[in-house]
Amino acid sequence: MTTRPLEGKTALVTGGSRGVGAGIVARLAADGAAVAFTYARSAERADDVATAVVAAGGTALPIRADSMHEQDIEAAVARTVERFGSLDILVNNAAVATVAPITDLTMDEIDAMLTVNVRSAIVAIRQSLAHMGAGGRIINIGSVNADRTPFSGQSVYALTKGALASLTRGLARELASRRISINNIQPGPIDTDANPSDGPTAQAMLGVMATDRYGTAAEVGAFVSYVAGPDADYITGSSLDIDGGFTA
Repeated sequence: MTTRPLEGKTALVTGGSRGVGAGIVARLAADGAAVAFTYARSAERADDVATAVVAAGGTALPIRADSMHEQDIEAAVARTVERFGSLDILVNNAAVATVAPITDLTMDEIDAMLTVNVRSAIVAIRQSLAHMGAGGRIINIGSVNADRTPFSGQSVYALTKGALASLTRGLARELASRRISINNIQPGPIDTDANPSDGPTAQAMLGVMATDRYGTAAEVGAFVSYVAGPDADYITGSSLDIDGGFTA
């Protein structure tokens, strides 16, 4: 049995230069995939992720692409295929969140969440399907907030993640005849620089979880890699929680 189940596959991860995205890039590459990933701002951070992947014996290609802009996503898909010759795995991870009561959110903030969290995923899927054959995998990174929002100020963010779950179910029907699966992975509290396990909201988060710790980006990456791999061929249209019992 191979220890690199994604050997020979090509993946594109949006928002892969930090946090959960970087964990996904690292694990897909460790499991044998050639991984392109997008970043919006910090070329230095993206280069660090790519350098770490290469140092570990993997292949990574950072691509500057702002998920606010349709043409950037289209170009990222094209660049991935141009560089690696195929596209087998798409991971829609790019996301933004502004936490505030709906009456305090600006329309620009609302539009940014809708555009990055939902519209960019649709754009990436539409573009990727032109290059994806049987056995292809589309994985959306949603959130347990689609199903549970125990704190105020998350209404629009939760809406966007609920939309991803619905999109996943609908597309499972469309893509099954092509033997392409699509699933929605819903992380709970994950220890990242944007949401540290020792941050100001950590105790409140832990108070609504079954476990006594945050998850790690590496754990999410491992889950994504499994769903992207050959052993998950019968899973499609599902929202899969990795949340330490946040929704228990």
